Amino acid sequence: MKRVLIVGAGKGGTALLKILHDSDQLTVAAVIDHNPGAEGLTIAENLGIETGDEWRSYIHKNIDIVIEATGSEKVFEQLRKARPAETVVIPGSVAYIISELLEEKEGLLRKLKDQTNNQNLILNSIHDGMVVIDKNANVTFLNQSGEKIVGRNREEVVGQHINHVIPASGLPLLLTTRTKEINRELLLENGRKVITTRIPLIGSNDNVIGAYAVFKDITEIVGLAEEITDLKEVKTMLEAIIHSSDEAISVVDEIGSGLMINPAYTRITGLKESDIVGKPATVDISEGESMHLRVLKTRRAVRGARMKVGPLKKEVLVNVAPVIVDGKLKGSVGVLHDVSEIQSLTSELKRARQIIRNLEAKYTFADITGDSQELTLALEQARVGAKTPATVLLRGESGTGKELFAHAIHNESNRRHNKFIRVNCAAIAESQIESELFGYEEGAFAGAKQGGKKGYFEEANNGSIFLDEIGDLTLPMQAKLLRVLQEKEIVRIGGTKPILVDVRVIAATNVNLEKAIMQKTFREDLYYRLNRLPIYIPPLRERKGDLTPLTKHLIQKLNEDYGRNVKSIDEEAFTKLCEYDWPGNVRELENVIGRAMIFMEHQEEVIKKTHLPALTSFYDSQREGPIWFGGSLQEAVDEYEKGLLADAFKTHDFNKTQTAKALGISIRNLYYKLDKYNLNKENMQGFS
Repeated sequence: MKRVLIVGAGKGGTALLKILHDSDQLTVAAVIDHNPGAEGLTIAENLGIETGDEWRSYIHKNIDIVIEATGSEKVFEQLRKARPAETVVIPGSVAYIISELLEEKEGLLRKLKDQTNNQNLILNSIHDGMVVIDKNANVTFLNQSGEKIVGRNREEVVGQHINHVIPASGLPLLLTTRTKEINRELLLENGRKVITTRIPLIGSNDNVIGAYAVFKDITEIVGLAEEITDLKEVKTMLEAIIHSSDEAISVVDEIGSGLMINPAYTRITGLKESDIVGKPATVDISEGESMHLRVLKTRRAVRGARMKVGPLKKEVLVNVAPVIVDGKLKGSVGVLHDVSEIQSLTSELKRARQIIRNLEAKYTFADITGDSQELTLALEQARVGAKTPATVLLRGESGTGKELFAHAIHNESNRRHNKFIRVNCAAIAESQIESELFGYEEGAFAGAKQGGKKGYFEEANNGSIFLDEIGDLTLPMQAKLLRVLQEKEIVRIGGTKPILVDVRVIAATNVNLEKAIMQKTFREDLYYRLNRLPIYIPPLRERKGDLTPLTKHLIQKLNEDYGRNVKSIDEEAFTKLCEYDWPGNVRELENVIGRAMIFMEHQEEVIKKTHLPALTSFYDSQREGPIWFGGSLQEAVDEYEKGLLADAFKTHDFNKTQTAKALGISIRNLYYKLDKYNLNKENMQGFS
């Protein structure tokens, strides 16, 4: 018997432990995990299996197979290097797949079990007697009411010819005539007179597979019409359950001969009923061991077994359970599911979730944290704007939450049930932005898709479009955007026909648009069109009263992200946060708290000053006291901006892409500023 070492007692390791414990071929030597509270360690101890926190103590104790169930590639590599040459190491991904599919299959088996119990409960609870025969006229079922009416119990009659049980029965005739008989009188040997309805059972291949009769004492004839109606409803319901089931089911008897399969089984495996019924349980397996035979041998259920079945070698996951009646093994029932179908459905679900995330607004005003007067004013303006169709212009520094406001405005408007399209104007190449916004017709340019493509404005029709970094649009694109706002129509690239669009525009920028107008980089007419409802979102340094609720909210959010249990921040650390000016606003605050939580010990629950990274305020680092050297504010701002750009440009070895990323601006904006201040590699060699 092979000895197995399981490294990792989490979800995957626990699933493997349960499976391997039932195996006759493998024995679990030990279960290892650094976490003493891991579920698998507790189960292993209850089963009398050794446990530990260090796998190196066990790997050389005649271990044949090591299963790495931690999911760590590092642990897998360490195991692979440390193992003896004859020891096999299996990666943790196997444990994860088995545990996921095992849970799903356990649910499927419970569903099948519930359906079977419901069927038996219904058939045994009706007041009518019921008897079923097979195609050889042998009795296969007799319900409790039927036992009372006939005067014999089911153990005596099942397997006997129907005429030995009810000599005058007309059921055998139905096997030939295939004709339903309704409300026929019949006198039984015990002197009871019954009214019976006989119905042939026709299989999916149009062959007669048996017949059944429903009967009742004639003394209850008064309620016959109602009871027949009830029986028809039950029959219809049972047929609907059986035929609507998408689960592939196979049943074998106590010696492993096939008894039944359903249509779903044929669909998945490609095997017909004639290929299975009466044949050995191994007939459908192309690769792997018969789980039916294992269950019949061990009388224990098997869950989550993988194998390949049918002529197409379809990979399936199998759950098989024994059928035990009055302590006697009568056979086994198997439920199998197409693994490729599970993978396909999972993939489709992921794609659907991604599409939904891209087309819906995720946040509402309830997600905006803070109660300062400055933020309250912005929220009131946003709520008013949400109720109107007017274009909204969100203004504020980077990191203040402009996109959060855009989501909330859409969700508060009457367009909430339609699409919310987000566009970062600075992130799209200048050569592509027109086609992305307005779409194109087939053949408009080399590489254009067949049939053309809708632009973002068409996609957002009847919904909202959020144009972030609007100040980075080129002047030609500004002109085209102005036409859309004025005429409420777009023209695709390569097209001539205007397309009407009903879109609510929400724009955002951290650029000084008034200054951009003076510098001829932003159109004045577009500015007035966008500035119908301007909303200024204050920076964090102007609303430090919101630090308390913001900090509490961010700790809760990051606890979920990092799996931590941090409860609060102490007074000294919070004072340090209040003294800082937060040039990066809420985004920077989240970054600082996140970094503090990362470097905390796992058992610590309070953020202390020592956990916080170094914070240097821009205003504190620039001067010690109020010093003014003359000149206008704009000149001072330009001078500082020029020096900052030059330092960043040199620090990143004159790489424009890296410089733009470090400064948090678009590459197009960086080119503009370098040209404005005449900064380039050649004339900056001596710049300091």
